[in-house]
Amino acid sequence: MPFGRRRIAGKRFIVTGASSGVGRAVAIELTRRGARVLATARRADRLHDLARSVTPPLEHLAGDICDPAFRTRLIATAADRLGGIDGVVAAAGGGAIGRFQDLSPETFARIIDLDFTAPAELVRAALPNLVRGHDSVIVFIGSILGLHPLPLHGEYCAAKAALKSLAGTLRMELAADDVGVLLVDLGPTQSEFWDALVVGNRPPWSRGKRMPAEQAARAIVTAIERRRTEIVPGWQARGYALVARFMPRLIDRAAARHLRTPAPRR
Repeated sequence: MPFGRRRIAGKRFIVTGASSGVGRAVAIELTRRGARVLATARRADRLHDLARSVTPPLEHLAGDICDPAFRTRLIATAADRLGGIDGVVAAAGGGAIGRFQDLSPETFARIIDLDFTAPAELVRAALPNLVRGHDSVIVFIGSILGLHPLPLHGEYCAAKAALKSLAGTLRMELAADDVGVLLVDLGPTQSEFWDALVVGNRPPWSRGKRMPAEQAARAIVTAIERRRTEIVPGWQARGYALVARFMPRLIDRAAARHLRTPAPRR
């Protein structure tokens, strides 16, 4: 098992969800620190803009990370253009808002695919390259809602809780292969999450101040360097995590009050 700080310069990373938010900010921060990055997302125009915004320009490939054929192509492209893979940052995701009983099975399947199955299967496909890589690392972008759920986010909470469990399993299984696993439990963070909901509208309790994506990215890349296994960036997220651990019923009671209060008109 390697010791000391993990060197970022020269490392070869795939970053998903790189067209906006934390994924984009992580791709930029890794490049700034000397890594070679293959950025992916569905919006090709956003990826072109991202590539031009950094020096040297990063590699990019547009496609749907939920498509198994695209995941295979992405791994092959990274191996070809970068010469191998030393890291995967799974930042793509999405959400849906509504009571579990009111959402369709199709919505459930879509969110589980976006937030759990796609990142898990991407990592599975990348593992042969990661094991051959140098001091490799897997980064799952989770959520504080994977630590303790909130109502109206049932599918998303379930997916992020599953991602946390998978991260723990892989951390043990891959230790002998010198592949690290970092779970990032994000709280409110600047992104296009609420603009891209599969269904539903933003609930009233999520309208507070959000952490800048660039700040989250710096925390994530620093955690990669320091070989951290789990981080909760930002004081709001850390506060939620502490309450979830020691006083979870406070969260439940506060959420119940919000459900009884009509949401403000938009």
